[in-house]
Amino acid sequence: MTAASMAENVSPKLLEVMERAKRNPQMRFFSLAHLIDEDALKRAYGRIRKDAAVGVDGVTKEQYGQALESNVTDLHGRMKTGRYRHQPLLRVHIPKGKGRTRPIGISSLEDKIVQGAAREVLEAVYEPIFYEGSYGFRPGRSAHDALRALNRVLVRGEVNFILEADIESFFDSIRRKMLSQMLLERVADSSMLRLVGKCLHVGILDGEQYSEPHEGTAQGSSLSPLLGNVYLHHVLDQWFERDVLPRMKGKAHLVRYCDDFVIGFEREDDAKRVMGVLGPRFERYGLRLHPDKTRLLPFGRPHRDQPDGKGPATFDLLGFTLYWRRTRGGAWMPGFKTRTARLRRAITAVADWCRSHRHQSVKEQHAALTRRIEGHFNYFGVNGNLRSLKVLRRQVERVWRKWLSRRGQRKPLSWARFADVLRNLPLPTPTIRVQLWMTS
Repeated sequence: MTAASMAENVSPKLLEVMERAKRNPQMRFFSLAHLIDEDALKRAYGRIRKDAAVGVDGVTKEQYGQALESNVTDLHGRMKTGRYRHQPLLRVHIPKGKGRTRPIGISSLEDKIVQGAAREVLEAVYEPIFYEGSYGFRPGRSAHDALRALNRVLVRGEVNFILEADIESFFDSIRRKMLSQMLLERVADSSMLRLVGKCLHVGILDGEQYSEPHEGTAQGSSLSPLLGNVYLHHVLDQWFERDVLPRMKGKAHLVRYCDDFVIGFEREDDAKRVMGVLGPRFERYGLRLHPDKTRLLPFGRPHRDQPDGKGPATFDLLGFTLYWRRTRGGAWMPGFKTRTARLRRAITAVADWCRSHRHQSVKEQHAALTRRIEGHFNYFGVNGNLRSLKVLRRQVERVWRKWLSRRGQRKPLSWARFADVLRNLPLPTPTIRVQLWMTS
């Protein structure tokens, strides 16, 4: 949702809060909970995906919507009288590669509605004070916008060193007491804070095991990304703007997408000073930088007469590996290619899907694979990354043919016969979908 569309779909009272928040960045809001009315709950319901995973209650969006008016009226009544209780989160584990998983908490449908309505109000309060370098999970901003911002300062020659950082288990490490104190600086409505607290202090059902964590926010909750932005706004963004930049001898730029961030420096001495204080700064707030994934590296534009090849180093951000590459005219430009581990994970996911769904008809498989490939191309289809897209497409063809050949007792599918399948049911063509910079 863009900032403009957000403004078009909210109540006049919430628009007034947004305007007041813009005019006075230091303002504290004492009356916000009343903005979560039945209309706000219905808007939150409308934003939930039709195929959203179900929580512990097993209720789908379609089922809840069959009696939407009465359900929302009942929910709003329980919220007003303090009888609303957040149900436990259903924990699932998403594969990350190398045998690791990412734990995701799935809220019940009703809790998703409450979280969405609370997020709408808090976004109106916080969007005006978030800094320009923050891009993650904000209206009208995307990962591609973050990459464009980094590309601009690299092209302008304002970055010679990159501080690449990785926060270990960020959402699980957030200290709730500190987060509450941060919220109090902007939100003084006790009813609103109690509602946020109900969304924070919830149990987790992992299989048959039930637990009640005392710290952190659950990944998967629609409120967690905003609360994470509030936390890092205080821990990193505000500190960088107010304390770090005034002490720099050269230029410095922070680009953050939720808990993924890099800092670019013009001067090495500035970079080393920040590198030295960044870890202790994070530890004060219960956060820890990964010792092996947090590093300072040279990333200045190579000299024009340098032999062809990559520049001085590479680093990863938002699924891409960034490096310096030669243009056709011989100039050096930042290059963005799909991170090797991310590409391997995408190929493995397709292979697993083809194996477990080989019983479906070829047309059904083709439709599902097309959706997967299109989604990958829509994100990774940036300037200069065509080779990685072709690798994915080629590997998808290979694994699809492999598992089509293993359907029942049929003979293996020859490449000639498979070529006939692709002519009738072509897979998406690798193309550049996103311009990170304008070509001449």
